[in-house]
Amino acid sequence: MISIDTVEFTKQLTTDIQNILTTAQLHRGDIFVLGCSTSEIVGGHIGKNSDLTVGELVIKTLKHQLDPLGINLAVQGCEHINRSLVVERAVAQQRNLEIVTVVPALHAGGACSIAAFKQFTDPVEVEHVTATAGLDIGDTAIGMHVK
Repeated sequence: MISIDTVEFTKQLTTDIQNILTTAQLHRGDIFVLGCSTSEIVGGHIGKNSDLTVGELVIKTLKHQLDPLGINLAVQGCEHINRSLVVERAVAQQRNLEIVTVVPALHAGGACSIAAFKQFTDPVEVEHVTATAGLDIGDTAIGMHVK
């Protein structure tokens, strides 16, 4: 497995998020969906080299950018959990999203989903969201969740 320069990665991810926020013109209350393969980030094949440390860094960086703006993060899991998404319970309730009984694991959901469960206040998994914008790191197929 290839290690990454976490400082450089965080800078690049922050720049990418800022570019998306500027282009998409998101507003408070909007949903931003993340699809992420930490395996791809560290140089492996999707789903084969999940890295929880990288997942935690990705979620921390996104939350640092989105939370102050009131933009809600939804983190898509892999096909093993039917691409369900981690969101805050309040978001699921406000938007009447169907909560599903799933808890992500490293190779069934992915590192970013696990990290979201750790870093969110009251996380739940939902079947589907309609996000205003998103970021797909590693060809994870988030299109079904974006307007």
